[in-house]
Amino acid sequence: MTKFVSSLYTAYVKSDSSLFEINPVLKTSDDRVIAVDAKVTIDDNALFRHKDYEALRDLREENPVEVEAKAVGLSYVDLDGNVGCMVNGAGLAMATMDLIKQAGGDPANFLDVGGTADAERVEIAFNLILKDPNVKAILVNIFGGIVRCDRVAQGIIDAYKSIGSIEVPIIVRLEGTNADIAKKLIDDSGLDVYSVIEFQEAADKVQEVLA
Repeated sequence: MTKFVSSLYTAYVKSDSSLFEINPVLKTSDDRVIAVDAKVTIDDNALFRHKDYEALRDLREENPVEVEAKAVGLSYVDLDGNVGCMVNGAGLAMATMDLIKQAGGDPANFLDVGGTADAERVEIAFNLILKDPNVKAILVNIFGGIVRCDRVAQGIIDAYKSIGSIEVPIIVRLEGTNADIAKKLIDDSGLDVYSVIEFQEAADKVQEVLA
């Protein structure tokens, strides 16, 4: 068993995996230890070091929206809920999903637009979210640290106009650099977009539009 565990650890590390689950493990009557079944998850970010693994990848077996998002440099994970999320930063994304649950909804996705939330990137993000027919509202929650909030606000306005018509309510919370200017841009845009500042305001508005 010691050799088996040691080999398992070596395989885990050398393959740059994020998960190695062996279940069940069988010990035979002649004291051999056999991995009867295994679940292995390779870290996508390490595939450049494992071209042989990447060659085995069949994108047809993966979620098509997640594949599309990755191709344009967005981090997207499909979930089963009814509120689409557009955020920047994984920590804020987790907090946003908690906020949605608090409001009585369920997050429909994890979508991190990163630090350059310009109009093109925001439009792509909106279109990805809207591919999910279960989405009943979209919550945009961006912290303007690297990117200014007013630039994100203008990106949202331009993306909304470019798409033409978005049939679900959109709640936008922009906090950070130039947040006051960003809120005024959203409020004065004439678009059917709800602009909020506080986390609780965002939760209350999500609850309201889902009611």
